[in-house]
Amino acid sequence: MSELKRCTWVSSDPQYLEYHDKVWGRPVYDDRELFAKLCLDGQQAGLSWLTILKKQKNYEQAFADFDPYKIAQFDQNKVEELLQNPGIVRNRLKVNSIIKNARAYVAFVDGGNDFGKFLWDFVGGKPIQNSFSRDDALPAQTPESEAMSKALKKLGFNFVGPTIVYAFMQAVGMVNDHLIDCHCYQDCKALGKD
Repeated sequence: MSELKRCTWVSSDPQYLEYHDKVWGRPVYDDRELFAKLCLDGQQAGLSWLTILKKQKNYEQAFADFDPYKIAQFDQNKVEELLQNPGIVRNRLKVNSIIKNARAYVAFVDGGNDFGKFLWDFVGGKPIQNSFSRDDALPAQTPESEAMSKALKKLGFNFVGPTIVYAFMQAVGMVNDHLIDCHCYQDCKALGKD
């Protein structure tokens, strides 16, 4: 049996393979999942995604399973407690960013807005289907990620620069950036059809 072709960025780490094959590039519409992923992508700044992926369960435990309403209530004592947690990235700016993002999310949703629809509107409500054959052809950011970044910052989110936002868009299937010879490319393309 021949080995499956995958995107060249994925390593042989079993957790990374699982993430690539079953999560990355598959459309996510759930508000809470989108919020969690956006926060996790912000934690990646300056680090590899695998580092954050390996800490994801710790983040879920530390941050109330990414319930924005619970996180929005975190106070300075909770921040100090989180900074002692070896299971997450102990960076004050990054810890505070999740709390800040939760408060921005709550204000937005309590204002009668749909977070998922807001994000998906930047790609016209359905995944952008790219057809790259090499990793070095993938953009680091796009006009869509720049527009989303600007809109999120205006709402009060942080650690949402256009490059972080583009990585988020790739991960939640707003763009299909699996390489065309990757075994996931056609699956993700099919998931993106109406």
